[in-house]
Amino acid sequence: MIKSCKLIEKPQLAIRGARCSMGPRATSYASIQIIGDRITRILKLPHALPDTGSADIDLSGFLILPGFVNAHDHLQFALFPRLGNPPYSNYIDWGEDIHAKFTELIATHRAVPKEVRLWWGGIRNLLCGVTTVCHHDPLWPELQRVDFPLRVVGEYGWGHSLALGGALRQAHANTPAGRPFLVHACEGIDETDREELWGLDRLGVLDRSTVLIHGLALNDEGVSLMRDRGASLIICPSSNKFLFQRLPDISLLSGIENMALGNDSPLTAEGDLLDEVRFAIRCSGISSSSAYRMVTTVPAAILGLEDAQGSIKESGRGDLIAIRDTGQDIEDRLQTLSMSDIEFVMIGGRVQLVAEAILDRLPLAAKEGLEPISIDGLIRWLRAPLRTLLHRAEDVLGKGAVRLGGRQICIPSRSEAAHAC
Repeated sequence: MIKSCKLIEKPQLAIRGARCSMGPRATSYASIQIIGDRITRILKLPHALPDTGSADIDLSGFLILPGFVNAHDHLQFALFPRLGNPPYSNYIDWGEDIHAKFTELIATHRAVPKEVRLWWGGIRNLLCGVTTVCHHDPLWPELQRVDFPLRVVGEYGWGHSLALGGALRQAHANTPAGRPFLVHACEGIDETDREELWGLDRLGVLDRSTVLIHGLALNDEGVSLMRDRGASLIICPSSNKFLFQRLPDISLLSGIENMALGNDSPLTAEGDLLDEVRFAIRCSGISSSSAYRMVTTVPAAILGLEDAQGSIKESGRGDLIAIRDTGQDIEDRLQTLSMSDIEFVMIGGRVQLVAEAILDRLPLAAKEGLEPISIDGLIRWLRAPLRTLLHRAEDVLGKGAVRLGGRQICIPSRSEAAHAC
């Protein structure tokens, strides 16, 4: 078990000086007051928050965004490389192939303790501005720790798929009211994949709570059935392109009321969630404004999140990220936005990540517990036991051999971290 980080009592904070994004093209300069884990006041200029003795964070020169919501991930695979010899016809063929051809590699990575792999999955999301992630697997106890690096959706039902999911009918029945039932479906390009949707419907598990993952094989009839049942969809275009050499038909799938983007895992995906967003815009014909909603308000609605995640609102969660303000709106920035642009992440009123440009702007209490990490040479400070996590992964994979979503990671020396400051 990983030793818990020292928890910091959440103070009253005021974020001042930044431009705030209230939508794809709606911004204003504003001050944000946060007490505990909630946004309590948002005052647009020329109005200003009174001096109440709260700790200030000056984010002038930055654009504040709501934290992103990653609607689909398998956190325990964050340290794995991309595996496969595509193209395949369906996910079953892929699974059988990699277990036959990469047996030793898979076994080695699985030898890294699962709780360690889950933490790296959380860190991988945090680095690209994700503040809430949906883990499509059992809710392992490690994910419910108060010091886990980001928020993991805690109430849901799930099955893997029609072929591999086990007792889907029972899993669906056990899903808490108003919460999503997650299931992979139509993940491939053959007739068997197309028929999966109808199989789910015959089982009685296709309704307004149902969230299909992938949906690559959906046709007009399938989209019509999903619309009739009120089911939602999460797409992972880069995984589909890698495995099946085919992209989701956005013109067809736009007929589904709620559709979000998910990151899947490094086993098949292009990279992190921001890599997925850029891929979706560039290769799948998804507009920037749609892509923005697909990682903010839409997944929050699909996943039944009720604390204004994916938006910046009074009484909502204090889940915020910041990037350099270039004068552009986020709709334009999304086309090039990457992990290196994320310089500040706050989750529930607590600073979880900062870049060197912001570290010295933080109150002393907000800095406590942050540790430096280098990702492909980019240094960030995170609230996580990074040195312990890296050592435990290196004990299995070898020193210098740990990759996070394909990126090289290491703990910078004191002089390197100081130089970055």
